[in-house]
Amino acid sequence: ANADRVLRTSRQAKDVPELEDYITDVAQDLNDALDEDNVVLLEGTQGFGISLYFGTYPYVTSKDTSASQIAADNGVGPTRIDDVIVVFKAYPTRVGEGPFATEMSLEQSHELGIEEFGTVTRRQRRIGLWDGKMARYSAMINGCTQAAITGIDRIDPACFGVTDYDRLTGKAKDFIARAEKDIGKPVTLISTGPEMSQIIDLRSEL
Repeated sequence: ANADRVLRTSRQAKDVPELEDYITDVAQDLNDALDEDNVVLLEGTQGFGISLYFGTYPYVTSKDTSASQIAADNGVGPTRIDDVIVVFKAYPTRVGEGPFATEMSLEQSHELGIEEFGTVTRRQRRIGLWDGKMARYSAMINGCTQAAITGIDRIDPACFGVTDYDRLTGKAKDFIARAEKDIGKPVTLISTGPEMSQIIDLRSEL
């Protein structure tokens, strides 16, 4: 779809009569909502490491995946963004080919109880160790103001389901401290399991 758009061969939704009832000016609606002091959340997809512009080209996706592009895609100007929350996995992953500096073997990841598959292709994801250099670069390009860490229970299974920061183990807290130093911004959201309820939310403490 992105290639067809660039080549000017695609047909836009507004040109399909059957879709007329579902078409709106998203940029106008979002900016109207901001003018009314409503909270607007823009969520991106796919990892920063496969950004068309900043990822490990040519092993990348078909467009930029940075926060700036997310805002532009929705017609929201950069001065209207209050916070950029960059989500990092405690153990980064990658599907398919391409360089992966901290990749571990399947045997190593399985020993840690980590096994993931791509949501679309169902291909097994490659698993790596925390990459402070990549985290710092991602935070810079995205204009990170605060960070989220997922999978802290994989750093220490004793943290599974914990919703109080003080109940995290020393091992988990040390990891978060290291991540904050690498990222250069506070970690305010910490996932301790797959459920929405299994999150430590520290945003009120900023």
